[in-house]
Amino acid sequence: MAKTQLNVRVDEGTARAARERALARGMSVNRYIEELVRQDTGEAGRTFMEAAADFMQQYESVFAEEFAETRGTPPGEGRH
Repeated sequence: MAKTQLNVRVDEGTARAARERALARGMSVNRYIEELVRQDTGEAGRTFMEAAADFMQQYESVFAEEFAETRGTPPGEGRH
């Protein structure tokens, strides 16, 4: 994919935060900004939702049991 240069002006605090966040994630500021835009436009949102659905499927029984106890339903008689 061809790259296009985009110049953006931000205040020093925002620039510092971008540098710090990128460094903490082990990536360039450029890549960090690209990822933020992708997330905002939904590309990463799909991946997140798939991971969240997988997590919920894996731990469904744990959540069902926990919420059954808080609702007063005996353990094991939660939603199946």
